[in-house]
Amino acid sequence: MSVKYSPVQWTQSKLFYDAIALALVVAYVLIYLRVAPTFTGGVPSADGAIVRARAFGTCAFLLLTVILCIGPLARFDRRFLPLLYNRRHLGVITCLVALTHAAYVLNWYFNFSSTPRFEALLTSNTSYGQILGFPFEAFGILALLALLVLAVSSHDFWLSFLTAPVWKLLHYAIYPAYGFLVAHIALGALQSETNATFAVVTGCSVVLVCRLHAAAAIHETRLARTATVSASQEDAWFAVGKLTDFEEGRAQIRLLDTGERVAVFLHEGHLAAIGNACAHQNGPLGEGRILDGCLTCPWHGFQYRLSDGCSPAPFTEKVPTYNLRIDGEVVLVDARMNPLGTKVDPVPLPLVTQGAGA
Repeated sequence: MSVKYSPVQWTQSKLFYDAIALALVVAYVLIYLRVAPTFTGGVPSADGAIVRARAFGTCAFLLLTVILCIGPLARFDRRFLPLLYNRRHLGVITCLVALTHAAYVLNWYFNFSSTPRFEALLTSNTSYGQILGFPFEAFGILALLALLVLAVSSHDFWLSFLTAPVWKLLHYAIYPAYGFLVAHIALGALQSETNATFAVVTGCSVVLVCRLHAAAAIHETRLARTATVSASQEDAWFAVGKLTDFEEGRAQIRLLDTGERVAVFLHEGHLAAIGNACAHQNGPLGEGRILDGCLTCPWHGFQYRLSDGCSPAPFTEKVPTYNLRIDGEVVLVDARMNPLGTKVDPVPLPLVTQGAGA
C-alpha cells in the first residue's frame, strides 16, 4: 500500500465480472448471427460477413451504452457500484469488439479493391458537404480512435503516471466517442435499413443515456443544495443530513462550497468525517466499507482510520479529517479541512437516536 505505482492484480470478483461480460458478448453475437438475418432488412442472409460485422458493431454500441449508464445508476443505487469499479475492463472489451467490427468491414467492403484498404476507406466517399451520403466512416474512425486511447490508458500505470485529474479528463473522451458512434450509425447503417427495429433500439439507447445523466446531475445538484450555511455561526458549517439519514457502516457524501467532497460515516454509534478522495488514486472513499476498524477504499483496498485519516503503520498515506457537530436533528460539517494527520474525536449519536435505530 503506497502512493508509488504498484501493479494491481485481478481479484476473484474482477475475474468473475470479466467472465460474465465475455459470456454475455459471446451470447449476444451468437444470438444475433442466428436471429438477425430473419428480420434485418437490406441484409441478405447469404452475406454472412455483413451480418457478422453488424453483430460486432451493434454489440459495441450496446456495450458503450451500458458503460455510460453505469455511472448515473450507481449514484442512485449502491448495488451498481461493483459494475462501476469494473467499468474499465468493460471498456477494454468494448474496444476489442469494435476492432473486430472494423476488421470485418475492411475485409469485406475493401478487400477486393485495387486501392489499399485503408486508403480506399478514406477516399471512397468524400462528400462532406451533404447529409445524405455523408462519409459516415469518418465518425466510425473517430469513435474507434477514442476507444483505443481509453483502452490503452485504462491501466493503473497511466492513472498514476498522468495523475488522477488528467487521467479523468482524458477519459471524458468516452462522451464524444459515443456521439461519434451515434453519428456513424445514424448516417450509415440506418440510412439503408428497411426494418425499424435497429432505429428504435438506437434511439431508445441514446434517450436512456441522456435521461440518466440528466437525472444524476439534478440529483447531485439537490444534494449540493442541502449543504447550506448555518446562520448561528460565523464559520461555514454545512448540513450533511438528518440523523435518520445515516446507516451503520455507510457514508453520506456531500460536495462543499470549497469544491471538496466529504464523506461522513456512522460507525459503532459515532459519526466521523474525512475527505472522500483516496490518497492513492482519488478513489471514492465514501463508497468503501469499514474493515477491521479502518475505512477501505473500494478501488484498491487502501485503508484509513476514521479518527485521524491516517493509514495504519507501516503505511504513510493520509487524507484530511473534518470537524462535525449535531444541531438538533441535523449533522453539520465544518468546510475547513484539518491539517493532514489531525485527530478528531468521533461525535456520538444522541441516545434517543441510538435507541430508535436499535
